[in-house]
Formats: sequence, structure tokens, C-alpha cells
Amino acid sequence: MAEKVELDAWKSTAPDTEKGEVVSRLIKQFGLSTFTEREKERFDSPLFRRGIVIAHRDFGLIEKCIDEGRPFIQMTGIACSGPMHIGHKVDIDLFLFFKKMGAKCYYCAADIDGYVSRPDERVPSLEKAKEIAVDNVADALTLGIDRRDVYVQSRKEPRYYEFAFELSKKFTFSTLYAIYGNDYSPGKHSANMLQYSDILHQQLKEFNGPMPSLTGIGVDQDPHARAVRDIAVKLPYNLVTPSFIYFSFQPGLQLGNKMSSSAPSSTILFSDTPDQVKRKIMGAYSGGRDTLAEHRRSGGVPEIDRAFQILRYHHPDDKLVNDIYLRFKSGEMTSGELKERVVDFTTKLIKRHQERKRKMLKAAEKIVLG
Repeated sequence: MAEKVELDAWKSTAPDTEKGEVVSRLIKQFGLSTFTEREKERFDSPLFRRGIVIAHRDFGLIEKCIDEGRPFIQMTGIACSGPMHIGHKVDIDLFLFFKKMGAKCYYCAADIDGYVSRPDERVPSLEKAKEIAVDNVADALTLGIDRRDVYVQSRKEPRYYEFAFELSKKFTFSTLYAIYGNDYSPGKHSANMLQYSDILHQQLKEFNGPMPSLTGIGVDQDPHARAVRDIAVKLPYNLVTPSFIYFSFQPGLQLGNKMSSSAPSSTILFSDTPDQVKRKIMGAYSGGRDTLAEHRRSGGVPEIDRAFQILRYHHPDDKLVNDIYLRFKSGEMTSGELKERVVDFTTKLIKRHQERKRKMLKAAEKIVLG
């Protein structure tokens, strides 16, 4: 019998979705669907071509909207609990891709979520969450999010909060326990109701009315997706059950972590200095062999090499990424040479981001604080 895959949407660890057998078990165990080869070819994005987008729930509804030129809702966002890192860029890249496909887009700066669902040592006050939200929104704008697509939880219309309370009445504690287990505080409970409202409220008559919607998430967030899909059909608003598209989380620089602001030593933050970027990448878990002779003979393992994964997730040039993959796998390129290439690429990426971000801070302050 295949081992069950445990998903915990609240932790910085997650199953290793770089391993094909883990993806297969996730798909079978949780009823996810895979993309056909035709769909992968149709959607011209490195996220599809490189196998970073791995599964979906009811994506056919979205594809039909795209085929027929009908609008669909797309939402994503960030819980404002810490600085943004390059793993967040994957979500935003996917969001921007579907905006080009005709989506009506909504990006949530979840300041209330960031405060109530995290311990005080991380987010001690709502004021601190708003401060983080300003920084997060500036990062999102820098990465290409349109400021007109951004909303902040603490500044939403009253109907949004009314709806969150309506949703809360449809859950029992036994249901929440079955989805989330023991680690589930009242703060996390209230954060979930806001998350569900984020995904569903745009279908209310006060906003767009019922229509298909799409949310991109890491596969470790599937407990939230299952919960909101279950609740959508219990509401008296004739809502369309929301669709989800799943990307494999970007692995952290050390084994056992995904990229997370709660594990900064394993994560490239957009606020990192060049020295920090270099130190983190040079110390990252390597797919190289123990000795140079063995590496030349047997070749490296790029699938588990954390430096190579940065290129796979973020470098725009398919040909370059594939060339480095083959050279490292054959043993022609050493681990040190690979890391130097990745340090150079990542340092430039972070430097460009920081230069552009400075111009976005005033706009972010206006969005978050008014």
C-alpha cells in the first residue's frame, strides 16, 4: 500500500513534490487532476513546460471561459506575516499569466490573516501586520501586480466581513478537525473564514455575480481548497464551485523546507544583500557527488540540487536552463560552478527588484494605509 502524504497548510515543511511518486500519490489521494499534454502545450509558460504546475481541480471551467472569451475571476494573495521571498514569485508569475488570458484579477494583502494566524513573536500587533503589508504590496507591485487589482483585508467593504461570518456558521468543529487536525487555534479559524471569503466573495451579486474562479496555490495548501469547495455548495447564492491550480512549492535551500519567511536561512528574501544571497546559495544542499572524480564519473543530480531549482523556477531562458541541467547531470559542470552561475543570476534578480521596489513604496503605503 502506498504511503499516505500528510499535508499541513500551516507549516514551512511540505512533501517533496520534486519526487514524481509523491506527486502521483497526492493526485490519487486527494483527487487532483493532471494536465493533458495538449493543455501543457497550449499554455505557453515555463511554469507548464518545466512541470512546476502539477495539477488542478476543475480547471476545465476556466479553460472553457478562455475558449469562449468569457470572463472568469482569479484571486491570490499573501498572508502578511513576514518579508516576501522568491518562492512567492511563482504564485505571482502564474497570476500574471492568467491575467493575460482574460481573468478579472484580485490580489489580497491579508493583513488580518497575517496577524491572527501567527504567533505574537512573529506578528505582535495588527499595526505590525500593516507594516509588513506595505512591504509585501511594494514587492507585489514590483513583480508586476497592477495596483488596481490589489485589496487589503482590513480595508474591505462591510459585505465581505458579513460574508465571512456567514461562512463560519456552515462549519462544525469536527469538520475543521478533520481538515486541519489539532494545531488549530481560534485565530487560525478566523483567518480561514477570511480566506474563504477572499476566494468566494467576488461571486456575490454585490461584486461580479456567480462565475468560474481560479486560485493558484502550492499543493501543501490543498486542505484550504477542499474546505472552501465544500462550503461553496452549501451557501444560498448559486456560487460556482471554485477551481484551483497547483504548483509545486519551491524547495528551500536546505532539505526538509519549502521557501518560507519563517525559515530565512533556507530562503532567498527579496530584502537580502548580495553577501547574504551568496552565502545562502553556496551553502545550499547540493546534488553533486562527494568527490570531483565521482562527480565526473557519475554526474550530478539536478532534481535535488537546491541551487539548480532556483534556475528552474525563475530563469526565463528554457534553453539555458536545459543546457545547465544536462551539463550538471553529465558531470561536466561541478557543483561549485553551478552555484557560481546561480549566485550571479540571483544577485542580479534581487538587485533589480530592490531598485524598482523603492519607487513602489509610496503607492503601497497608499493602498494599505489609505
